[in-house]
Amino acid sequence: MSSFSSDGSEYSAKDSDYDSDNEEMSWGNDSGDSHYRDEQDEVPTTELKPVPMSKNTGNRFVALYWDHELEQNKVNKSEENPPRESWWLHYDRDDLNEDHVMFCRKRNLYNETFNSDSMVDVLRSLPILASDLKRVVGHCMVMESPDVKHVRELMREEPILKSLTDDGERIDEVPLYRWRHIRDYTLRQDDGRFGFPCMMVGLDNDPEEIGNDVRAESEKAVLEYLIKSQKVIAGGPLYLPTEFKDDPSSIAVGDLVMFNAKDREDAINFVENMPSSQNGLYKDLRVQFYNNLDVTGKFVSEDPNRDAPGYQMKEAMEYWGYPVEDEQTPWLNW
Repeated sequence: MSSFSSDGSEYSAKDSDYDSDNEEMSWGNDSGDSHYRDEQDEVPTTELKPVPMSKNTGNRFVALYWDHELEQNKVNKSEENPPRESWWLHYDRDDLNEDHVMFCRKRNLYNETFNSDSMVDVLRSLPILASDLKRVVGHCMVMESPDVKHVRELMREEPILKSLTDDGERIDEVPLYRWRHIRDYTLRQDDGRFGFPCMMVGLDNDPEEIGNDVRAESEKAVLEYLIKSQKVIAGGPLYLPTEFKDDPSSIAVGDLVMFNAKDREDAINFVENMPSSQNGLYKDLRVQFYNNLDVTGKFVSEDPNRDAPGYQMKEAMEYWGYPVEDEQTPWLNW
């Protein structure tokens, strides 16, 4: 049966009200169309190749911290030098934001001939927002490196963390985890396409309180819940940051899930209904919206008025020799 005339009607060109029987069109035989085909034949064929992996791939880490918690432990605090209030923390962080982006881009932009000693890729840099969405109160950095020591060295030099840890002296206070990012394509929704990007951070309760099997018992149900929600941007369990990822002592201690939510109430409902939350797995559960910084510099649109620093930074890095163009660093594709 014909797929386009299944009603049995006869569609004859002879009875057309628009074309006479003597005016039969000869598609593709005129000189103009032939010229077009000749031009198409001259276009060289480009072979698409798989996106190469970064030399630093293999171990994914997450640094996750809240500014006020690090500020409370500052070394020289006193009545004359008290911990900074939340708004001052926000303003001071904002002053360092451009330095942070430049720092991350310098680690990400390398190739075989330039900056090849960079041993950490900063995949995501996510300033965490307060519930009123008016202040930045923390940060989540997702990194890849062949060795955890390179990650700790980067954290010690990062401008915002230096300001919060007495010039890097207290960097060991910053929570660092291995992140087993679930790579299923269904858990890779675009951030912000359906709602606003939000983050769930859940740290497990003590085994003495809930037993040793709660995480394992809810693992499959959590995965099904995340897939069916069609909200998840990225997600996976957090593990202790051991030197080797197959170290038996690297146990799961929490979960990090980034997802889309239309508002805070929707985000809270999504997290509270997760099977792991229902089973009482977490002792510390936080839900925060976040921003997303472009730490690659590859996705900057040129500003016709040149009144914003984004494109100027890219031009400066190109002048210094960094590989800023897309084809120069094809592995930067997140």
